[in-house]
Amino acid sequence: MWRLALLPFSRLADAGALAARATAVIEAMDGYHRMFRRIDAETGTGNDMTGSTDKGLFSARSLATAGFCAVAALALAGCGGGRKEKQVKSAAVAPSMVTTIGVNSYLWRASLDSLSFMPLLQSDSAGGVIVTDWYTNPKSPTERVKVTVMILDKDLRADALRVTAQREVAANGGWTAAPVQAATVQKLEDIILTRARDLRRNSMGN
Repeated sequence: MWRLALLPFSRLADAGALAARATAVIEAMDGYHRMFRRIDAETGTGNDMTGSTDKGLFSARSLATAGFCAVAALALAGCGGGRKEKQVKSAAVAPSMVTTIGVNSYLWRASLDSLSFMPLLQSDSAGGVIVTDWYTNPKSPTERVKVTVMILDKDLRADALRVTAQREVAANGGWTAAPVQAATVQKLEDIILTRARDLRRNSMGN
């Protein structure tokens, strides 16, 4: 019973360990009070605090009780501090897998941001598919482009993103299919991935 007050209170691994430590401290306090009640009964002092001996006994009892309460408080505070530190550590790095929708949220938001200048034809967050309508650059009115973005995974990875594009040029009063350079598609994928990583970093700061 006396050794419990001298035990070092390190951070407890889980709530069960805290409960066991707190129970041990409470039992020790209860045993200590029972000992003082037995001394009171044997000496006949009871609650009479007029004599100097009784006052000394009362002071000793008060100090011991205060000491045990302080020990219990330290145990609880130590565990609480451990939990707070774990929460801070877990919040220090934003997870790469964020799936509040059907696919990775960072990639989804980054795709919408990157294609915001184009009119949207289809937007399916559950399936991770974005399809734009035909877009004509005012500086190149004789050609137009249509983009499809597919997000294939719930994690933020380069291979979780697939971008395809269609290009048409004006000819004979209509539109004719034209090839799209691979570098153009690759550049758009890089823009989306960079934006997604920026969103993840910003979520860490918040």
